[in-house]
Amino acid sequence: MREHEETDPAQDDIEAVTRAVLTASRLLVAVSARSLATVEESITLPQFRMLVVLSTRGPSKLVALADHLGVKPSTAMRMVDRLIASGLMDRRTNQDNRRETVLRLTEEGSRVVQDVTSRRRTEITAILRRLEPAQRSALVEALGAFNSAGQEPAFGDGDVGPHPLGWSDWADGGTQ
Repeated sequence: MREHEETDPAQDDIEAVTRAVLTASRLLVAVSARSLATVEESITLPQFRMLVVLSTRGPSKLVALADHLGVKPSTAMRMVDRLIASGLMDRRTNQDNRRETVLRLTEEGSRVVQDVTSRRRTEITAILRRLEPAQRSALVEALGAFNSAGQEPAFGDGDVGPHPLGWSDWADGGTQ
């Protein structure tokens, strides 16, 4: 056995970056969980994701919503029933086709999405304020490259959508 095996510097770099990104993702998941917990303890993350989809895409049929979320229609229906029972969504007859039902957010559902997104933004901003301006600039560049490599669309100034909580629209051209 060799006492000092040579390692590929590029591989060491990939491992260090992977560890850093995993740590950052843990932080962002914690921020997301805290922002959701402060608004509504009875909403699960998948249910909240459904609210976000309706918030960004507008009213939807159940099958389209399930497809967008990557779940079976029966799973989506159970989520919808719970969200309707909690007053965050409702069903309406499609005015263009009276045989179809359309799901949409209630005013309370819209408020929940806005509140959670606002809390998340506030906490992320507080974390970023602890960095030096040069570090923030480097982070913008690094995360921009990371997002491009992952084919995540950019989030513009003042955006609350299309994806305020970071779920890209896989159905419209992204890859999983």
